[in-house]
Amino acid sequence: MTQTDIPAWRQALQLKLMAALDAAWAILDSSDDPAEIRRVRERAKALGDLATLARKVALIVPTPRAKPAAAGLGSVWEEAQTVLAPVAAQAEIARRALDKLKGGRRGRI
Repeated sequence: MTQTDIPAWRQALQLKLMAALDAAWAILDSSDDPAEIRRVRERAKALGDLATLARKVALIVPTPRAKPAAAGLGSVWEEAQTVLAPVAAQAEIARRALDKLKGGRRGRI
């Protein structure tokens, strides 16, 4: 899928709509048939509605998107670190107390 910038898309669509409207006016100028005139008027009205919608779409500005943060784990990981920090500190205290009971790092019980 190729991406077209908005001003170029709007300009191309506007040219197509104007060409269709010119063709409708040419039919109106050359025809006296009431049914054909009614069809051309309906077509011109539809072209005007389409042009209005195209202008509204062209005015929509896309919002910038933020990059995904590691599949959403960034904030969860930070929360886990804050929860686990006291547990890790407590485990360190318990390890030191156990080392004292063992008589140092020589492995005595």
